[in-house]
Amino acid sequence: MMPVVTANEMRALDQATIEDVGIPALTLMETAGRAVANVAREMTNGGRVAVVCGPGNNGGDGFVVARVLRAHHLEAVVYLAVPRSKIIGDAAAHLAILERAGGVVRMIDTATELAELADEIMHAAVVVDALFGVGLARPIEGHYADIVEVINRGAQRLALDIPSGLHADTGKVLGVAVKADRTVTMAAHKIALVTSPGFAYCGQVTVCDIGVPPGLLATQGVRAGLVEESDISGWLPRITPLDHKGTRGHVLVVGGSPGMRGAGRLSAMAALRAGAGLVTLAAEGELTADDSIMTRQITESSDSIVKLLEGKAAVVIGPGLGKSERAARWVADVLAVGVPAVLDADALNLIAGVTGALAKAHGPIVITPHPGEAARLLGSTIREVEADRLAAARTLATQTRAVVVLKGARTIVCDGTLADDYCSINSSGGPALGTAGSGDVLAGVIGALLAQGLSASDAARAGVYVHGRAGDVLAVLHGDRGVISSDLPVAVAGILAKIPRLG
Repeated sequence: MMPVVTANEMRALDQATIEDVGIPALTLMETAGRAVANVAREMTNGGRVAVVCGPGNNGGDGFVVARVLRAHHLEAVVYLAVPRSKIIGDAAAHLAILERAGGVVRMIDTATELAELADEIMHAAVVVDALFGVGLARPIEGHYADIVEVINRGAQRLALDIPSGLHADTGKVLGVAVKADRTVTMAAHKIALVTSPGFAYCGQVTVCDIGVPPGLLATQGVRAGLVEESDISGWLPRITPLDHKGTRGHVLVVGGSPGMRGAGRLSAMAALRAGAGLVTLAAEGELTADDSIMTRQITESSDSIVKLLEGKAAVVIGPGLGKSERAARWVADVLAVGVPAVLDADALNLIAGVTGALAKAHGPIVITPHPGEAARLLGSTIREVEADRLAAARTLATQTRAVVVLKGARTIVCDGTLADDYCSINSSGGPALGTAGSGDVLAGVIGALLAQGLSASDAARAGVYVHGRAGDVLAVLHGDRGVISSDLPVAVAGILAKIPRLG
């Protein structure tokens, strides 16, 4: 997985590169600025570039951008948002180099100056945001908020390292934030660039090499990574000429109670399309399903679920389950038997307040809460969950000792059975998945991968990625608002067919 770092981890990487590798900070700044200038050249098509610079290293990188663009005979002007006295250290050195080379610096550190130059900035072919970097920790207000508004009215916006106004470690918008068309980030992804809501402000993200040795990342204890297709190839079950339905696992789906039949059927069909050899759908009352899916009626017997779990490789419980006392007992039975399980939807609501029961489960557990369900499990609010999604996933994983799939834009997976609280951040999926039943499909896909022998963590990460890619493909065909959940199982099969298996 591609490493994703916090602001402190990035500072440590920079410092180690300077001290241990021997690359001066001034050189790192030069390399970063040149990388951003190259992207600006691609975007500008010969037009004028406005580089809005603030204090610190972000501004220093911006001075390099302007100088390099001028060296390529492009009109590039620096608009300095702070008094010159606040430009110190390596940034001051690069400002001096820029001006000795004939660079133009215009001041916008007062409201009057900004008003006079706003049109000039907004009408540039590209506006480079070098205002604030990863160290921003308080809301952008007042004059700086006005500068961000001017940047956002530019035709094309290129952010340097991270769009100004995002909290680097959570993706939270600190008051206001630049909405970039492209972002060039240094050495590694920052959390804000790949998690919600920050990723929506970044546009196309390019990670540039500024000289930080890849081996240094391993020494910094990085606790998050971005899941990509190359990772999935190593996790998916191997296919052999000797495969048959018995070797591919039997999944039991418990759900789809009267009035919510569709949820169980969606989950069951998704499990089949994701490769399970056999799927049984169990629910109260008489039920029907696709001819490929077996059905069982859950009886009044106290051990009915226990009997149904015999011979099953995995169980999915929760889609359309209902919240009755019987349903709560079925969830408890699943946790006690020890069959690898996916708990979704109503199963999560039934254990809210008793999450400690998950830590005592006899088998691997994957839970798949959306933010509202996560909030109920944590005894918090949706706002608190969304304010720091990685922290919420880690806390829930620690409490439950389960693999947590925190759904939403850029779904997060955290394995509570491990001590390092490492989080995997999914790179696929989009608004097309915001449709009723999408989560039921995801639960079925993860259940199928569990049944085929994947660990709970690998099944969750692979399932989330494949489910997201299916949504992406369908969005091209039907648009983000035209996809329905019953489209997804076949699309999942198509994605799985195209991803090569390693080994």
